[in-house]
Amino acid sequence: MLIATKNVAFTWSSPVAGEPVSISDIGDVRALAECDDIGLIARDDHLLVRQANRYRGFDLDLDERITALLITDLMPLRALIGTEGAHLYEFDEDSGTARRVVPFDELTCRRDWHTPWGGPPAIRSLAASSDGRTVYADIHVGSIMRSEDAGRTWEPVNPSLHEDVHQVATCPAAPATVYANTANAVYVSEDRGRSWAHRANGLHARYGRAIAVHPNDPACLLASVSNGPRGGDGRLYRSDNSGRHWTHVVDGFPASCERNIDTSQISYDLQGRAWAAVDDMLIVSDDRAQNWTTAWTVHEPITLITCA
Repeated sequence: MLIATKNVAFTWSSPVAGEPVSISDIGDVRALAECDDIGLIARDDHLLVRQANRYRGFDLDLDERITALLITDLMPLRALIGTEGAHLYEFDEDSGTARRVVPFDELTCRRDWHTPWGGPPAIRSLAASSDGRTVYADIHVGSIMRSEDAGRTWEPVNPSLHEDVHQVATCPAAPATVYANTANAVYVSEDRGRSWAHRANGLHARYGRAIAVHPNDPACLLASVSNGPRGGDGRLYRSDNSGRHWTHVVDGFPASCERNIDTSQISYDLQGRAWAAVDDMLIVSDDRAQNWTTAWTVHEPITLITCA
């Protein structure tokens, strides 16, 4: 497991024992990814690779901040990197370089991507099917882009979901299903984004940020919503039927948060434990997100978590 605060990254090799170990004060961690014993930690355009107990740093000279990571191959290590500016790169550890994915730059819908404040759009999250063939890139703001050939060519998904997507997710047990939490709550597609079902029943608000899926049950979901982009009454919800109905999470979990429970602040690990970061607390559930306990607290708010 990898955990980040604004200034420090931590690794937790056995979340059921001990405590997280500080990797280094690398400052302003922007993205995390983990698969097996490999972890990626991004700051600006610098990438730190953790493999077992070894660390290698790479200055990628992208001239853009990294905003999303997805490990695509382990031997040799390769990863997709999303950036502010909504560009996509393929990182290769052997060469130590990141190559721009030109077909992603050539998407004609790029001209419609934007942000509410007038800044550059960004790739906010990345996800892939369990076989690695289908890859999704969440554009903030600009819907979701899909590749069905492991990232070589790209196209937009069906645009019937809300364009302001804050996180995209997949489930190893359902390779054709993709999930999105948006500024208008949750959408689910069972055909790789060719059609979408809006899933908001039971939510107290529609402004969504984070979403996570149980690795062995594609119907078991977690999602966060609040009153808006600045937060206000942020809540966590769970569903056992693919979001057709949501239940407010309150047993051992804060019933309401001042801030948003943000993108990449909830996750399921491969054992089916649910994790969530709320302020300086890391909270865990081992019963499909029904009952929660505080697993760890740290000296500043936790900004990102990821589980392998």
